[in-house]
Formats: sequence, structure tokens, C-alpha cells
Amino acid sequence: MTTQSIYKSPAGEQIMMDLYNAVLADWSVPCQTLTIPTRHGDTFIIVSGDEAAPPLLLLHGAGSNSAIWRPDMMQYSQAHRVFAVDLLGEAGKSAPSRPLWDGPAYAEWLEDVFDALKIDKAAIVGISQGSWTALKFATCYPKRITKLALLCPGGVVPDRLSFVLRVIPLSLMGKWGTKQIMHLVFGNVPIPKEAEEFMTLSMTHFKPRLGVLPLFSDEELQHLTMPVLVIMGEKDALRDANKIVTRLQHLLPKFTAKVIPDAGHALLDTTRYVAPFL
Repeated sequence: MTTQSIYKSPAGEQIMMDLYNAVLADWSVPCQTLTIPTRHGDTFIIVSGDEAAPPLLLLHGAGSNSAIWRPDMMQYSQAHRVFAVDLLGEAGKSAPSRPLWDGPAYAEWLEDVFDALKIDKAAIVGISQGSWTALKFATCYPKRITKLALLCPGGVVPDRLSFVLRVIPLSLMGKWGTKQIMHLVFGNVPIPKEAEEFMTLSMTHFKPRLGVLPLFSDEELQHLTMPVLVIMGEKDALRDANKIVTRLQHLLPKFTAKVIPDAGHALLDTTRYVAPFL
């Protein structure tokens, strides 16, 4: 694991935290925040919804934080006690530590989160690296998961090398390159102003984690006997939607999928599909 700075400068970190705090101050429903200790670092969580409602964890993707769930929180908190969890080593308020993807660290981390929150079992909604993290935990502790909703999940099929080869040079081309990366990520759908602002700041100030998410074996995925929903964008430049759906259909007994036309890797307005599933 590493605990070196994950930002390019202290000033850049402050800019991103100021934006995060502004979003928290204008959260869509009443909420509280808490920070809990885990074996792999302190973890920041936004909590909304009735304490007596069934628990639901939300896990964001790489280079991001739980602010992405603000538009969805009103819908999810109507029927659940919702915990939006900042991943370790990403652009949120959890510890900057980045445990190895290979090995048990991320399953241990989420186990500690469950235990600290006194959650026996819960549903999880994850996006991209958050989906990979949900899969890591669910394959190790399947009895603690009631349902899994995975948005453009990592770890099911290899990522497209063509995406990486396009993004690296674009990342060196300033604002023009940043806009081109956004269009790659969002596919053929309009980019919300708030998302554009955050992605611009993230690509300017944040040091993304390098490497490739490990793939799950057939044996690991066959542990997923709970209902699983996968949502993909038809134009996902990073992951092949059809290959992901085909592999999981073959392995999972309670599997459903939705491929959204024209959508890319960054999926918007998914509560219309996820809420009925939950």
C-alpha cells in the first residue's frame, strides 16, 4: 500500500475538497457524515434515509467520490438506509492509502465497513471500480449481500487497450484533451455541467491510480447466488458491454442486464433501472 500524496499539490487538493464540501452542503436529502476506522485506513461515509430501513451501500468509481450519488440519493433513501462510501485512495475524504488489488485487502476493508456500521447484510450499488470492489467483497462474503447492482463493472472482462492508448496522449493536451476524454467517457449523451466541472478538476489536480483491475475467475463469480443486475452503456469505450453480459449470463443463476443505447462508461440517471431491482 502507499500513503504518498494522491494530489498534484496541496492547493489542488483543497480545490477539490472545497467542491466536495459545497456538494455536501447542498445534499438532496437530510444526511449525516461519519468517518470510521478500518484495517486499511479511515473511511468517510454519507448516510441518509430511515434508520430502520434495509441498508444499501453505494460505491463510486475511480478518480471520484460519493458526491456523484447526490442526484440518486433522494430515490434510494425512500426505501433504504443509504451509506455512500468513499473508496480508499480516491478523490474523496477516505484515507489516501491504496492497498494492492491482488489479495484480500478490499474485501477486508468492506468487511470492516459492514462491521463498524453494524450491518449484517446489505445491497450494494457500485459503478466501475466501485462495482469491482463490490464484486471482490461479494465473492468472498456472499452471505452478506442481498442484491448487487453493478454499473459498468471492472474485473469481468479485460479493459479495452484502445481506450488507454487514446486517453494517455489526450491527457497531455490540456483543456482540449480533457474535453475529448469526457466525450469518450460519456458516449453520445450530453455531459452535465456539474460532471464536466468535477472531471476537469480531477484530471487537473488528482493523481489517478495506475494499473489494471484483476479479473475474477469463473469459480469466484459462481459464488454470486444473490440477484445481480448489470447496467452497461452500449458505447462504453473502456469495457465491452456484450462480453460482460454474455459471461455473467453463463455463470450467475439470478442475473439480469440492461444495456443503454448511446450511453458510454459514465452512466447517468440509472435509478430508473436500479430502484425497481432493489
